[in-house]
Amino acid sequence: MIIRRIDKHQPKAFEFSRANLIWAKKQISKYPKDREQSAVIPLLYRAQEQEGWISKPAIEFIAKMLKMAPIRVYEVASFYFMFHLSPVGKKAHIQVCGTTPCMLRGSEKLIEICKQRISKNQKEPCSKSNLSWEEVECIGACSNSPVIQIGSDYYEDLSEESFSNLLDDLIEGHPEPGSQKKRFSSEPEGFFNSSKVKIEENKNASVKLFLETSLRKKNKHVNVRKVK
Repeated sequence: MIIRRIDKHQPKAFEFSRANLIWAKKQISKYPKDREQSAVIPLLYRAQEQEGWISKPAIEFIAKMLKMAPIRVYEVASFYFMFHLSPVGKKAHIQVCGTTPCMLRGSEKLIEICKQRISKNQKEPCSKSNLSWEEVECIGACSNSPVIQIGSDYYEDLSEESFSNLLDDLIEGHPEPGSQKKRFSSEPEGFFNSSKVKIEENKNASVKLFLETSLRKKNKHVNVRKVK
């Protein structure tokens, strides 16, 4: 069993942005009376999306919203490894799948690149690039291995070269998720060339959602996480 503790260095306060506060109240309203505490995971995740990690003030703020003891919120945050209890890279935190299918397809080489270009240690932010990384267990995209996850986005079918290029793109902007070999989904390579199956879309639904969301953010000049 791994004991996870909150970081020694904490901000003085936390509060949701106006938009996130509206969103949080809407999530709470989905649950029956006296069951509002069930919203603790989505609220924690939104706090992490806003700040990059889960701080003690964020735990206390969410506990107050949900009328929970702070220790109960901390128990949830410390149980799930998707919640970061210490600061990670402000630009991006890269989660490299290291489970067997990805390992057989080269994830260990991706991890070596992370050690060389970001940090030798996992979850240690690089001050130069504002990136951090960690090895995680299966993220459910074995047919597109090796895979990394950044936030809610998957970057699939990676090679050493495409992953290095991806790191460059992350530092400069927001690279397009999905297959880095331009596969539509998880079909065999060359499937659409050798079969009679035709597709009307150029991008699958996940990639289209990312592009549409990015466009809306660009038009509104809003960033979920700003690099200071």
